[in-house]
Amino acid sequence: MNILLLGSGGREHTFAWKIAQSPLCSKLFIAPGNAGTDALGVNVYLNVLDFDAIAEFSLKESISMIVVGPEAPLVEGIADYFSSNPRLSDIQIIGPNAKAAQLEGSKAFSKVFMEKYNIPTAGYKEFTAETSEAGKAYIEQSNTPIVLKADGLAAGKGVLILDDKEEAKTELDNMLNGKFGSAGSTVVIEEFLDGIEFSVFVLTNGKDYVLLPEAKDYKRIGEGDTGLNTGGMGAVSPVPFVDSVLMEKVRTRIIEPTIKGLAADKIHYEGFIFFGLIKVGDEPMVIEYNCRMGDPETEVVIPRLKNDLVELFKAMKDDTLGQQEIAFESDSAATVMLVSGGYPEAYEKGKVMTGLDLKTDSILFHAGTKKSANDIITNGGRVLAITSLAESKDSALEQSKSIAEKISFEGKYFRTDIGFDL
Repeated sequence: MNILLLGSGGREHTFAWKIAQSPLCSKLFIAPGNAGTDALGVNVYLNVLDFDAIAEFSLKESISMIVVGPEAPLVEGIADYFSSNPRLSDIQIIGPNAKAAQLEGSKAFSKVFMEKYNIPTAGYKEFTAETSEAGKAYIEQSNTPIVLKADGLAAGKGVLILDDKEEAKTELDNMLNGKFGSAGSTVVIEEFLDGIEFSVFVLTNGKDYVLLPEAKDYKRIGEGDTGLNTGGMGAVSPVPFVDSVLMEKVRTRIIEPTIKGLAADKIHYEGFIFFGLIKVGDEPMVIEYNCRMGDPETEVVIPRLKNDLVELFKAMKDDTLGQQEIAFESDSAATVMLVSGGYPEAYEKGKVMTGLDLKTDSILFHAGTKKSANDIITNGGRVLAITSLAESKDSALEQSKSIAEKISFEGKYFRTDIGFDL
């Protein structure tokens, strides 16, 4: 079958790497892709939110399956667009419809959902510009740190954790007045949960599901988890503290109530669910849902998956997902992300990269790169994910860091302490 993959980051390069291995894939297109995906399929310039252009291309190229990497097209309703058009409805979309994608698209929606189905999460209240004074009163009577979350999509930057109540009140005003655009027209104020974070991923057709390897990512720019939040500076899988007892709690208290709750609310869900979790004491709680795979978690999860990913996608449509046996590599996977100087604030693009032709067992997943004449140049804040697999987490990390040292571009930066808290 011909497959179209939407997106341009490290997550999408990882998907392309895995999909290209499948004998079920006749031809792979990536839109818009990057310098890494170019070697695995055909990069095509399509805006991931231009559904008309995506539809036209899909018909022209006899696309059977569209794998949606980023969240925005899902929240904007690409699955609904295709399913509602008889000429397009036979094309399988890997990703939920717009209503189901509200699990990620609206923090308030997800909180109400979790409360309804007794899924463990932090206490919260939601506020708008009209109720901002009540929001400030709520901050005043809350314990610090104060967690403020923009309700909508804010490119991973819509969460603030503040120790000072007056600063929290000021930031509430800033968010309600457009700091994160329309994403902050509603703000969720949450109880702060003290624990250690990890992520769990399932692929579901809304009835059955398969559980993928768990992961832990590192979002702050600085060593020791300091400084500004980024999209993710690295990740590891498996996660040492996630044992069978904890996973059974996750399965029975979080995963299954989520899937059953969606069905009870008549919300059809077909695609990945990312559970952003935190272990508080010995108990798992939900920080957030995502309606797609994470980045850079995908870069450690997918290399550990032995199954044919396209076969799993096809099983969703054939209603045979519940019959699939999932197999993982026993090796640990560790990803170190190379980023541009200045990221996540102002940074420059167009820096020539060298060292990408190294002979190595590590996998180089491009994130923000593009081809320019005979060079590969930087084209984003997060530039390259280096994933290594080894018998131990520490060995995998050392291998990734060794490669990170050998690849060069002006302003290159990476964290040397991924996995430090494990």
